[in-house]
Amino acid sequence: MECRPDLSALTSEELEDLLDSANRIQECCRVLGKGGLNLVGEVLKGQGTFYEMEHYPKGDVFDPDSRSQYYYHAHRPDTPEHGHFHTFLTVRNGEHEEDQLMHLVAISMNAWGHPTGLFTTNRWVTDETWHSAEQVIPRLGEFEIDHASPSWPLNIWITHFVRLHRFHIAALLVERDRVLRSARSPLDRLLENRDLEVLSECRVDVAAWKQQVARVLLDRS
Repeated sequence: MECRPDLSALTSEELEDLLDSANRIQECCRVLGKGGLNLVGEVLKGQGTFYEMEHYPKGDVFDPDSRSQYYYHAHRPDTPEHGHFHTFLTVRNGEHEEDQLMHLVAISMNAWGHPTGLFTTNRWVTDETWHSAEQVIPRLGEFEIDHASPSWPLNIWITHFVRLHRFHIAALLVERDRVLRSARSPLDRLLENRDLEVLSECRVDVAAWKQQVARVLLDRS
């Protein structure tokens, strides 16, 4: 889908935050590249043979303070991607409720370890507790991996990648819910329908998005 957030609707502070995240992302890629490394290599290092459907690193990556989580894997053989990151928050909707897994978005990566797109999935794909777009969108800013395992630059990168694209992600989540509503079938049945896997997706380009953000900020100065 075409996913181009309206930058004119954002405040200058929001634009500055986007620009900061873009700079942080590019710095992570720069320092990794100087050592001949890349983002996918960081998450797979020391993990042995790469198998489809397995989670990398084993046991996932979890930040107990922000309750953010991610893992990398592959299960889309008919696409050009090498694999993708799934990002989550562990949430509790009430004081006495059990922890629930909230999927935010998946990040497609190519064989050279570069991000190429974002997509949302049906509930059965990640075995999450289903949350509507209205529940997920306000919590996108909570995602943060603030420790050094398995890789400090990778954790900084994925934190700021979600922040940089939070308006893209919001649009994808809205489209995801629209697709399900348009199916005109009971939601609990749709969420387990194996014919419905990827519900919305879009391509992303960090450098191009950063340039657009910087141009709008410059026009306001």
